[in-house]
Amino acid sequence: MRVMKKVCGFAIVVVALVLVEVTPKAEGVTCSPVELSPCLGAITSSSPPSSTCCQKAREQRPCLCGYLKNPSLRQYVNSPGARRVGSSCGVPFPTC
Repeated sequence: MRVMKKVCGFAIVVVALVLVEVTPKAEGVTCSPVELSPCLGAITSSSPPSSTCCQKAREQRPCLCGYLKNPSLRQYVNSPGARRVGSSCGVPFPTC
């Protein structure tokens, strides 16, 4: 039940951001937290990230500082699960 609340909360935040915010660009990448949706299961559980998740995490790497600066996304990007997924995928946690 607790994981389901986290998943629903994350999904609501992502949908709200897509509807409200203009999508910025970072180093030729379109920054969109929705692109990280393949990582949701790995972030909210102890399951390993999929290859698709890792590919998306690497693609969105230039956007991570922007996500950390966004109060709506910070708690998810800075979560232990997201850090574990980044480490597993070879995406270092950014120093912004």
